[in-house]
Amino acid sequence: MAAKRNAKSAVKKSSRKSSGQVGANKVASAAKKTAKKTAKKTAKKTAKKTAKTTKPAVKQPKAGSPAKAKTPPGKAPAKSSQRSAKQAKSAKPAAKAATKKSAPASEASGLGVGDRAPAFELPDQDGKLVSSASLAGEPYIIYFYPKDDTPGCTKEACGFQAEQPAFRAAGVRVIGVSPDSPARHTRFREKYGLGFTLLSDADKQLAEAYNVWVMKQNYGRQYMGIQRSTFLVDRNGVVARVWRNVKVNGHVEAVLGAV
Repeated sequence: MAAKRNAKSAVKKSSRKSSGQVGANKVASAAKKTAKKTAKKTAKKTAKKTAKTTKPAVKQPKAGSPAKAKTPPGKAPAKSSQRSAKQAKSAKPAAKAATKKSAPASEASGLGVGDRAPAFELPDQDGKLVSSASLAGEPYIIYFYPKDDTPGCTKEACGFQAEQPAFRAAGVRVIGVSPDSPARHTRFREKYGLGFTLLSDADKQLAEAYNVWVMKQNYGRQYMGIQRSTFLVDRNGVVARVWRNVKVNGHVEAVLGAV
């Protein structure tokens, strides 16, 4: 009986020892798991902080993929292109204004005040030759116009005719010149009662000498023609006044005021 009791107590003691070991093992494994979780969390937090504080300056392109350029080759940045476009727009009006103000070289150059008047000998409306030599010693007005019996030229001729008494009183002769033939001049004079001389410059030689045969432009079409101009020549055969590319309105009065 005593032996059985001793055996039972030994069994109980061994079972207690084994259950105690099992409990200790469970506690140890739980502690290990908790330590691992804590270590992972700590490592993640540390990695995030490190990543925030140390950002890469330049992103490296993935292997095999071409690097993207910020500005396409051959294209200027948007701001600089906009500035250049604005400068180009502002330059256009300036260029246009300069074109309008500047006259062609053939118009701007030529006979000026103080120059000797070109010598000439041309037929008048009656076919008689009139020369610059025959006008020596007397001042005269020689005006160039494009064509007989056109609105502007008719108005200008009638204006000179209306002031003939004043020009005669000043001792100044008026002579009109155009490329029209003597016969056309005759019809023009008779139609409007013109009493002053009209010379026929069919070859434009006198017009070229006075530099009034110039390049003209009308509705985009360029052509050679007479530039309406007037010259006052003094008694010594020297150009005293010049009016180039004149407007008909008020022109005769301006010429009369200069003689």
